Amino acid sequence: MNRRVTYIATLSALSFAAVLSAGAWKSAESPRSAKMQATITAADQTPASYIVQAASLDAARAAVQAAGGTITHELGIIDAVAAQLTPELAATLGADTRLVVTVDATAKVAGRGASPNVAAPSYVVRQTNADLLHASGITGNGVGIAFVDTGLWATPLAGYDAINNVASTSIPDDSGHGTHITSIAASANVTSDGTYLGIAPGASWITVKTFGANGVGTYANTIRGLDWILTNRTKYKIRVVNMSFGATAQSYYWNDPLNKAVMKLWQAGVVVVASAGNDGPYAQSITVPGNVPYVITVGAMTDNYSTSNAADDRLASFSSTGPTYEGFVKPEIVAPGGHVRGVMTRDQAIPQAHPEFHEEGNYFTMSGTSQSAAVVSGVVALMLQAQPSLTPNQVKCKLMSSARAAIDSSGKLAYTVFQQGAGQINAYAAVLNPYTSCANVGLDITADLAGTKHFGGPARQKTDGTFYVVDASGNTINQQGYLWSNGYLWNQGYLWSNGYIWSNGYLWNNGYLWNNGYVWNNGTLWNQSFVPSTTSVSGVNHWVDQE
Repeated sequence: MNRRVTYIATLSALSFAAVLSAGAWKSAESPRSAKMQATITAADQTPASYIVQAASLDAARAAVQAAGGTITHELGIIDAVAAQLTPELAATLGADTRLVVTVDATAKVAGRGASPNVAAPSYVVRQTNADLLHASGITGNGVGIAFVDTGLWATPLAGYDAINNVASTSIPDDSGHGTHITSIAASANVTSDGTYLGIAPGASWITVKTFGANGVGTYANTIRGLDWILTNRTKYKIRVVNMSFGATAQSYYWNDPLNKAVMKLWQAGVVVVASAGNDGPYAQSITVPGNVPYVITVGAMTDNYSTSNAADDRLASFSSTGPTYEGFVKPEIVAPGGHVRGVMTRDQAIPQAHPEFHEEGNYFTMSGTSQSAAVVSGVVALMLQAQPSLTPNQVKCKLMSSARAAIDSSGKLAYTVFQQGAGQINAYAAVLNPYTSCANVGLDITADLAGTKHFGGPARQKTDGTFYVVDASGNTINQQGYLWSNGYLWNQGYLWSNGYIWSNGYLWNNGYLWNNGYVWNNGTLWNQSFVPSTTSVSGVNHWVDQE
């Protein structure tokens, strides 16, 4: 049996250069301050959904009620409420320096393009060596994985519909995305070659629905779902949260309200696994919340439809590429994300739109970093069963330092760290790996959340537009940041100093960037006159072609 402990690919497999050029960027819109400025006209006073953050939930609630707004969500995880406000009321609240007011933004699930029947084998279990752990009794037993997605075509251990604010063990999935992702991470279905379909078949499913059948949902609903997870994490043994969705970054990572909720979960001891996004191969295309430096952000690779030939494995062309705008190297790791088999019924929205990828029984093949994130979430559950005392930072270190980067025939990196991170995941090696102190070095999540310190990463940009990585002394790290020493020197942070990152690249201005006119997920342009409503969406990653 061919065990892929080493991930090898060639430069000729894809048209990726070893260094990303400025011409490969996907340019962002020019930033503008999102503080509510006095530009509201009397003619446009239609109420819309806003998120109002304060020093506490009570303070946010009281401010909105005093102003005459209508509260729709209580978001205790970020000391905020979502409320229906007219632009005039939003401007009034935004002028209060004790408050932060942002437009309720959107995200999408990250998919591209359980059954009693026996499934054909899925390559991801063998590709990651998870089957070796299954054989030794490590299946994720006792570990809860929460899936923030479109619901589930099955009965989870627990569930919460954040759209309707209802806790239930029946959380229907009209899309199919949530069911597919859950099955990749944790299905106990046995395939025709005797392996499990899912990476962690013994793990418990906790379903949190924040996205509808079209794969989109509001920031407010998504944050409310994360708040529920934080509150119920002990009750349902939630150690892992899978976030196979994304939104375009529009501010520093620490100013984004969704990112703040994600950081609260990490601080509370929950491992957050986020998809990198399906907007590659462009540089700086990592989506929210994958741009949070603390979390595990996952890119996608594919076996190129040849399960027995490791030499032609390659990075998926759609996989989003770093660095983030704050200079952090992302993704941390890559995992199988091309043509991944999972559970989905014919009457769900995705198979209805793409019936050519539906297989006999309730199985469906789909590609995307959503699928890659699900693989990693399953692996994390295996790690936590084997070693329950691991912290999120320790899990991240073990994953990264046990991965293997793609190299070419001369032994050099086939892809930069901005494309592949530490390399392809190896579940078996991650569980056995003794190294635990190499991740999030130099970061302080408590200070970050308190607003007393923020951090930038070690990525820099040359005048020709290419990116490189430096160490703590500012010296360039060889081979684009790949330097093995029980960890990766690029996985660290430095105190933020506005403007220090790019010499000629993108630089956020001070303040928030949440206003109309931005290109949002997957190319949807919000025009200047559009004010998002409570149905504005964030969402699961968009469909991509199979690879």
